[in-house]
Amino acid sequence: MPELRRDPVIGRWVIISKERGKRPSDFVIVQERIKGGYCPLCPGNEHSTPPEVLAYGREKGAPPNGPGWSLRVVPNKYPALTSEGNLDKRTEGIYDKSNGIGTHEVIIETPRHDETMASMPVDQMLLIFRSYRARMQALAQDDRFKFIIIFKNFGQAAGASLEHSHSQLIALPVVPLNIKQELSGSMRYFEFKERCIFCDIIRQERSQNIRIVCENDDFITLCPFAPRSPFEMWCMPKDHHSSFPEISDSQLESLARLFSETMQRLDRALPKVPYNIMLHTSPIREENLEYYHWHLEIMPKLTMVAGFEWGTGFYINPTPPEESARFLREIDLNKKGTSDSLLSRKERLIS
Repeated sequence: MPELRRDPVIGRWVIISKERGKRPSDFVIVQERIKGGYCPLCPGNEHSTPPEVLAYGREKGAPPNGPGWSLRVVPNKYPALTSEGNLDKRTEGIYDKSNGIGTHEVIIETPRHDETMASMPVDQMLLIFRSYRARMQALAQDDRFKFIIIFKNFGQAAGASLEHSHSQLIALPVVPLNIKQELSGSMRYFEFKERCIFCDIIRQERSQNIRIVCENDDFITLCPFAPRSPFEMWCMPKDHHSSFPEISDSQLESLARLFSETMQRLDRALPKVPYNIMLHTSPIREENLEYYHWHLEIMPKLTMVAGFEWGTGFYINPTPPEESARFLREIDLNKKGTSDSLLSRKERLIS
């Protein structure tokens, strides 16, 4: 029988449609044709991007905006928002508007055109998270900005327009509605129980141990109780931290290790699946919130959002998170190719 499940943070409902139950081999993932040709993000083509605002890996004394880098951050050539000017809030009757002030940057995650988050070494993943922290800390000094979102689109179906592995950062003059809903839901829970809801989720998931994908001393990856998408995952610090830019060097290293394992497990289960990654953190100048917990959300693009979802706010998920977590957890990363557990009989998965 299908189940209705309620997200404990914001109250969103999802339908877990068990009768449509799908394992990784049941999903049809359209293999995208590699376009090849000229890539503006590859080494040697630095002139194709705006001048970099951050780079790692070049030898000391090497000039900027040239080859030899391990990671670059550049302004988006076609930004959603611009950093020039003032917000200038105004109204037209009941309607509010302002200038599109913000910053839009591209994190070029690797010099290798064919490398992905699932294939890159942990050291490269560490550079990515270091760049996130550095750029968020720098942009937080601008009083016009209230929130910084970092996200990654992998695959055309997930919105990626370039094949070269990259993520994006947008600094906003307002706090987005999705984040406000998380903050409000977390605050309501804290006012009632005097505990962070994300900390309680981690405690319960570690106690039940049925939706955990992987963990280490500092971080945990789990499939949430009410996932919008099959194989949706959250990666969170085990200790309470509300602000990603406050993360320490040792925590960055630990996060890089666990996130690398997480992405390898996803790629083994669903090779080359399109996905979105979103970093949710506290608003700028609200760094130490007792009731909120920063986290990374990973959303594989496996189902369509259509009329029912748009009309109701409900999501239909054909794969229970308990089965998703089991698939991902049982993968032997030491074996080449697809995990044996993914080829096992269906009755084993629903026992």
